[in-house]
Amino acid sequence: MPGRTVLITGAAGFIGSHLAERCLSLGWRVVAVDCFTDYYAEPLKRQNLSEIAGHPACTVIEADILDLDLTPILDAANIVFHLAAQPGVRASWDDFYRYNALNVDATQKLLECSSRSSLERFVLASSSSVYGNADALPTHEEAMLRPVSPYGITKLAAEHLARVYWQSFGVPAVSLRYFTVYGPRQRPDMAFNRLIERALLGEPFEVFGDGNQTRDFTYVADAVDATIAAGQHGRPGFAYNIGGGSRRSLASVCSVLGELMGARVPLKFSRRQRGDACDTAADIGRARQDLGYEPTFSFDEGLRAQLDWQRATAALQLL
Repeated sequence: MPGRTVLITGAAGFIGSHLAERCLSLGWRVVAVDCFTDYYAEPLKRQNLSEIAGHPACTVIEADILDLDLTPILDAANIVFHLAAQPGVRASWDDFYRYNALNVDATQKLLECSSRSSLERFVLASSSSVYGNADALPTHEEAMLRPVSPYGITKLAAEHLARVYWQSFGVPAVSLRYFTVYGPRQRPDMAFNRLIERALLGEPFEVFGDGNQTRDFTYVADAVDATIAAGQHGRPGFAYNIGGGSRRSLASVCSVLGELMGARVPLKFSRRQRGDACDTAADIGRARQDLGYEPTFSFDEGLRAQLDWQRATAALQLL
């Protein structure tokens, strides 16, 4: 797909910045939009964009989707990768107004404007949070959707909007349900980032619950592969599970990290948090069939890459 122009919202974020770099490496033109919300430190997001900010095929727009004139951008775009959202399961209990505005209202505006354009694909970043506590593992896309947090509810609402705009206006929308993405640039509020930070400092990591809860962990490069493939081959109106095939308990993650660091990671245990699903595991059969998606990074390989990145980042901060 040479000569494509893509709009990436949330381009300064964890997955968005990796995606923008990948698109540029494919020879595509990138319009990177981000409003730099205060969910975590702005300098971290600007650092995420440092590799692409001066690229001749990249235009960076600092703006809120709700305030931005999207028409000229969408008229020139072939694919939209909509990754902008307010993240965080636990924080969503306290400020639902903001989650609704950034995850639902912004998605609706982008879809409405897209309905007047001629896109090849509209790829929506969703989440395994839409499943809540799934009845069966691994979980298929047709499983009952019962989110257990306000965040999950907003992601499900965005999926429903995408499907409605496909059915009513022909917007070629595809939803990707990411399962716990990790790797370099992971947000500082996410478990692996906090775990590694505490371990590097030799301080205890707080585990919410007994540590036996499991997640299907997905390395960021695999998530980007799936996202690119969805922009090329995703079936409009469908959702796809994007998992890494590395289902592990949090306790086992701490053990692997200890082996990589050559020292035991100290833990302290607290009560389980509201909105946290007990277990997640992705059935990726549909993504494998339609997108040719197959995760390639082993868990140990991915965790080491994130550890190396956080070590380097910590060293730079000391200079």
